[in-house]
Amino acid sequence: MTYSLTWFLRPFTILGKYSLLIFHAFVSPDDFRTYRKNTFNQMMRIGVESIPIVALAAAFSGAVTTVQVSYQLVSVFLPATVIGSVVAPSMILELGPVVTGFILAGRVGARIAAELGTMRVTEQIDALEAMGLNSISYLIAPRILAGIIMFPMLYVAACAIGIGGGITVANLGGYLTTQEFVQGAQDFFRPFDPYFGLSKAFVFGFIITSVSCYMGYFTAGGAEGVGKSTTQAAVMSCVFILIADLVLAVTLL
Repeated sequence: MTYSLTWFLRPFTILGKYSLLIFHAFVSPDDFRTYRKNTFNQMMRIGVESIPIVALAAAFSGAVTTVQVSYQLVSVFLPATVIGSVVAPSMILELGPVVTGFILAGRVGARIAAELGTMRVTEQIDALEAMGLNSISYLIAPRILAGIIMFPMLYVAACAIGIGGGITVANLGGYLTTQEFVQGAQDFFRPFDPYFGLSKAFVFGFIITSVSCYMGYFTAGGAEGVGKSTTQAAVMSCVFILIADLVLAVTLL
């Protein structure tokens, strides 16, 4: 009975610890200038250093989507411009933010969890506390802020590169011309679509960095614990991205 009650209450305990961690990360008496350099460093590591892998994933996503749409939809009854009508909104609404989120959950989320987890098991976090620094604010706030700032920028880049990859394959494969692709994209373009995609990017950036910080900060068990936290950070980030994706779609669309 006691074990069952503990198992039932465990998700609420985790949620409470997570909420308190995020609260204390941003409600700090310390001057933000103390963390400015750390924030810019995290922006470089989370955003700039992630551009190559995000660009590669986005380019191939746009290219593959173009080929599949041309295979499934283009016929004598439908114009070739339907390819642009499907590929561009798909990148803006779904593929751009979700593929980018999955890529960064593995690259950024795992790295954050490994860094903080290693600092925890080697007692570096305890040393920061002994020096008088608020370890939660110093380690977590810059990473979350960097994620919230840089993920939307990566999303914009992913959308542009993905659509560009689709146009390139459409031209090289002889499916349609650039003008036809752009015309199809314009015919079904809705001004709200980019705002919806950006809202996803903000939410996904917060989810990945905050979940990874939580997993890393509360690591225990030495090297094995660091490995476990790293894996859990990547997996849980992907799970919460899918949940948030559905919630945002149902709420905003």
